[in-house]
Amino acid sequence: MKVAYIRVSSTSQNPARQREAIGEVERVFEDKLSGKNRQRPALREMIDFVREGDEVVIASIDRLARSLADLFGIVEELTGKGVRVRFLKENLLISNEEQDFTGRLVLSIFGAIAEFQRKVIREQQAEGIAVAKRTGKYAKPGALSVEQVAQAEALVSQGIPKAEVARRLGVGRETLRTALNRAGAYASMPKAEGVAA
Repeated sequence: MKVAYIRVSSTSQNPARQREAIGEVERVFEDKLSGKNRQRPALREMIDFVREGDEVVIASIDRLARSLADLFGIVEELTGKGVRVRFLKENLLISNEEQDFTGRLVLSIFGAIAEFQRKVIREQQAEGIAVAKRTGKYAKPGALSVEQVAQAEALVSQGIPKAEVARRLGVGRETLRTALNRAGAYASMPKAEGVAA
């Protein structure tokens, strides 16, 4: 039996590209979680489901695991059951056959490269955030700029409901409320008639 394992890091990401790359399979197991650990529901279900002679198709090594140790652990668990593991992007098929030394060597190289790339990206992100903080250009996603807070204060003082102000600024009401609180303006702003904050 040919099955697929698909993973996206969050519910907002779309697995369509992976599904398209994998093509026709008899069953799909899909996780919408980070790959930082092996305790993912669909991954565990897939490992329990497959039997000797089955093949698991995965779009790319990084969709199965984010660390070399987890990658090898999962692949060993699958191949130990007599299951073949196919990585499409890397054009790699791993099995428990004795002559599969080359495939395992290539897997370790690709896995090490993927793990290294993740670490480099994480370091670059941390450096970028540190520079942005030092220059005063860093804000958490969804936070309002000083200009947007001033605009929000002006709109609220004109009697425009806070829900409408939040919509115009493209943020949630709680984000607006927090920004106005931080600016020390929320309590002194008049409420629009008949509209809850």
